[in-house]
Amino acid sequence: MTTDAEQSSDRTIVVTGAGGQLGRRLVDRARDGYRGARVLGFGSADLDITDPESIAAAVVPGTVVINCAAHTAVDAAETEEDRAALLNEVGPRLLAERCAEVGAGLVHVSTDYVFAGDARTPYQPDDPTAPATAYGRTKLAGERAVLEALPSATIVRTAWVYTGTGSDFVATMLRLEAERETLDVVNDQVGSPTYSGDLADALLEAATSPRALPQILHATNAGTASWFDLARATFETVGADPDRVHPCGSDRYVRPAPRPAYSVLSPAAWKGAGLTPLRPWRDALTAALAARAVADPPGAAQ
Repeated sequence: MTTDAEQSSDRTIVVTGAGGQLGRRLVDRARDGYRGARVLGFGSADLDITDPESIAAAVVPGTVVINCAAHTAVDAAETEEDRAALLNEVGPRLLAERCAEVGAGLVHVSTDYVFAGDARTPYQPDDPTAPATAYGRTKLAGERAVLEALPSATIVRTAWVYTGTGSDFVATMLRLEAERETLDVVNDQVGSPTYSGDLADALLEAATSPRALPQILHATNAGTASWFDLARATFETVGADPDRVHPCGSDRYVRPAPRPAYSVLSPAAWKGAGLTPLRPWRDALTAALAARAVADPPGAAQ
């Protein structure tokens, strides 16, 4: 979603939340620039999205912002909704207002949690929203605040994002594979596992698209899976026996914030906008684990 000012070769993509899983991957994917643009990553210590002065220093004419900064602790948000609202609603609104002021572009990352999670077919961008958690409520409020301040902004909802490192689901499955003989994983929650590397590429493409994009798009790897399916696929991909993963109901793991039973997001609008479809989730998982193995080979010094 480029603006007229961004057609020059010196345009800049600003990535907020660059210290997080997705933000780091965005900066890594564009370390040497992207389509003639330089990419600058700002962590929370460098750019506070709740501080207008901090925003003004980074967002100047010709900039396109990809906002990955957010309060993503879903369970913690249930008891600290004000804090979640500050990062998920107030900050994005301030970013959008600054973008509107200087003619900058904005791609804002959102979530499947804005939906109730009780659908039977993939959610379209214009389907009714009904968040069941504080996290979902604050993210939906952020979407609305962004579009009110900057109607030309693009909201990109995604879901089930992982890298395969740190404490994400795939990384956790790899750790538990080495620690336990068997695992019980829920099989009554269905979504589309999304590799952060593929999502980063998708966001960069959206940020530099010469076309006017719809206000809301969905971007996930193709296909559907339960957490149980993803766990088995993770085991299988690294050569472990997938039958060591056993299915169970979500009532086995009660959490402060309820997880959506169904959060598959339709890619139809993304494809309709002329953007590159994301590959099937199993192919992406294979690539993610291969990249992990190269970055941290077995037996590497700790």
